[in-house]
Amino acid sequence: MPAINSVVSLETNEGVAVIRVDSPPVNALGADVRDGLAGAIDAIKADPSVKAAVLVCGGRTFIAGADISEFGKPPRGVPLHDVLDAIESAPVPIVAAIHGTALGGGLETALCCHYRVADAKAKFGLPEVKLGLLPGAGGTQRLPRVIGAEAAVAMVTSGAQMNAKAALAAGLIEDIIEGDLTEGAVAFAKRIAAEGRPLKRVRDDNSKLGGTADSLAPMFAAFRSKNAKAFKGFEAPEANIKCVEAAVALPFDEGMKVERTEFMKLMQGLQATAQRYVFFAERQAAKIEGLDPATQPLPVKSVGIIGAGTMGGGIAMNFLTAGIPVTIVEMKQEALDRGVATIRRNYENSAKKGRFSMDEVEARMARLTPSLSLEDLGQADLIIEAVFENMDIKKDIFGKLDRIAKPGAILASNTSYLDVDAIAASTSRPESVLGMHFFSPANVMRLLEVVRGAKTSPQLLATAMAVGKQIGKVSVVAGVCHGFIGNRMLAARQEQANKLILEGAKPSDVDRVLTDFGFPMGPFQMADLAGLDIGWSAETSKGETVRDRLCEAGLRGQKNGHGFYDYDEARNRTPSPVAEQIILDYAAEKGINRRDIDDQEILERCLYPMVNEGAKILDEGMAQRASDIDIVWINGYGWPVYRGGPMFWAENDAGRATIAEALEKMGHDVSPKLVGGW
Repeated sequence: MPAINSVVSLETNEGVAVIRVDSPPVNALGADVRDGLAGAIDAIKADPSVKAAVLVCGGRTFIAGADISEFGKPPRGVPLHDVLDAIESAPVPIVAAIHGTALGGGLETALCCHYRVADAKAKFGLPEVKLGLLPGAGGTQRLPRVIGAEAAVAMVTSGAQMNAKAALAAGLIEDIIEGDLTEGAVAFAKRIAAEGRPLKRVRDDNSKLGGTADSLAPMFAAFRSKNAKAFKGFEAPEANIKCVEAAVALPFDEGMKVERTEFMKLMQGLQATAQRYVFFAERQAAKIEGLDPATQPLPVKSVGIIGAGTMGGGIAMNFLTAGIPVTIVEMKQEALDRGVATIRRNYENSAKKGRFSMDEVEARMARLTPSLSLEDLGQADLIIEAVFENMDIKKDIFGKLDRIAKPGAILASNTSYLDVDAIAASTSRPESVLGMHFFSPANVMRLLEVVRGAKTSPQLLATAMAVGKQIGKVSVVAGVCHGFIGNRMLAARQEQANKLILEGAKPSDVDRVLTDFGFPMGPFQMADLAGLDIGWSAETSKGETVRDRLCEAGLRGQKNGHGFYDYDEARNRTPSPVAEQIILDYAAEKGINRRDIDDQEILERCLYPMVNEGAKILDEGMAQRASDIDIVWINGYGWPVYRGGPMFWAENDAGRATIAEALEKMGHDVSPKLVGGW
């Protein structure tokens, strides 16, 4: 096929030109692809024998989007807007033949073609909002003119993908091609050329917008109201909405100016920088520093889980969902039955919501083998212990596993804090032991901390990371220290939060400041949700802490409707006067002089020590890179993605020097990495 350049070719046969993009891995719209497309359109214009054209891509996908590696770099090549204008204004109809995904700039390219066809598995979307951006090449102006403003505003603010069947129903594509996509698209192009169909330029057709600016104003208002909670703190969703409103209210070229203005504001802002950073950081986290590239993960075809409680059951669901058989072990039949019933109930609830069929529920449950005997784990490739957070219990279990598990089996602990090396020492095969710290609820939360012990084998570590990817987790390597990465930093925040409520701030003040910052909940809301009595014993309690006294007074959190907050039947909360009086009495007893504490102090005292602890974690080699810490906090603790994680925030927003100076005034031991950088 004649080449336009190294990634784009053009071949003409019987009046139909086939433009083929072949730029692995995803045919992104980099400079070479843009130059090639521009050259192909010029060639078509110069060839009077061409009556129609087909744009198709090689490899596993259509154009999957912009080349984000070019963001922030000096421009080169033909600008995308010029390429798309050339496609849209071509003298012959151009048919986009779509397979795989047409995302972002890929869908914007397809929208500039005069017709669109796809195979049955194709998917379509404008996911720029997930990078803190909006579709900057006409997507916010053309998509509403094809599928209507209401459907378009939902797509661009969520980044959700549409399948081929839905795209056909919405009018986004004209046909679903069975059989060979290129042959079908060429046949379609020949047919429209023979029939003399018009050049359908999306920009010129307002008939599908769904109404006028006045008639659609209530729809936009209702959409904003419905999504206010989900969009809180994010700049990009509102910018996307404004652009779709412009598509309805303004001529196309004027709407394009609005899109460009809003795009540049986002592109130059810190949120988009943070969200792009997170995009790359997530991929970087999967890489294990110092690992021989030739290291191959071990196969994991069966999993054993010890403990069928909340964590064990949730962990099991990850593997059952991924198609991996699980044997789950409990000590007593009642606990085992309860755990299995919870797993089934969770799956059935998902099926009732239409996420999958009841047949799929049964298929997943069929992969689960309940047992009361550790001996039944003898042939498992991976065994995960998920019992009570007690070192003696865990050592006892691993000692037994050492005798039961087959040679080469991976022995993992779901410990949140405890010393993985001490656990490994209870076996004769410490090289086979590591931590796999799931976050609750384990079947929902994306984060997995993979804790590398001092003697954990490289192959074992690679296997655990690969398993995490297989079950849909974002996995981060952590070293052995109390609390690993996430909980170690959380402890620094909690220490300050507990001091603040004694010194003068109310629990609701602390929670409000952190939720205003972007967290889904504050530390005292979180404590109530988890249960104030976790790890607390009435028999041994001596009223030594505020928590002891709350529990002694019968305040347990949401489980009994009373904690730092009181809860009604719908779990709406109001600050508890009983809890506040307990705090006041405790502070008076300890001789603490209470004072007014402003929001800025609350924010600094909660977040700055966290950043400092993160720097210490890096200094000690307990995390591979600062971005891994950010991925832990975004995916495990609700740090707002638009702030990029605590280390990014310290570097790019709050300022490391500012934090270090404030910490010194607070009397903290400041990490050298916080001062010198990471």
